[in-house]
Amino acid sequence: MRTNRPARRWLAVAAVTALAWLVTGLAACSSGGPAGSATGSSCGTTRTAANVPVVIKVTRGTVNCATVLRVEQSYAAMMRAGDVPGNGGGAPVTVNGWTCQGYPTPQVLRTGDASQCHTASAEVVAVLELPSAGS
Repeated sequence: MRTNRPARRWLAVAAVTALAWLVTGLAACSSGGPAGSATGSSCGTTRTAANVPVVIKVTRGTVNCATVLRVEQSYAAMMRAGDVPGNGGGAPVTVNGWTCQGYPTPQVLRTGDASQCHTASAEVVAVLELPSAGS
């Protein structure tokens, strides 16, 4: 009995490729990739205009974390450049279709929430990464 080696080789390559796509897809979902992250989840960390680390938390809806992190980084860059009006740059501003606004210092100190960005269907909050009480 003669085997068709090119066909077997093609099937092996196809199987490995399918497995790679499956693993990549699962990784994207678990990291808030294109499938998105829902209310209560975290999209990762970035930094404020003052270079303070913040965790980006989804407080409403489902978001694409890569998009939200870019929006947050653009918002911080606008703040650093002085392109956000208001006392200390706290007025609402549109960033890539999202409306972002910083919170007043007393509220930041009380809640740890530094700013929020939202669309009609989703909202994220930049939360200060505070050291634990034992640190």
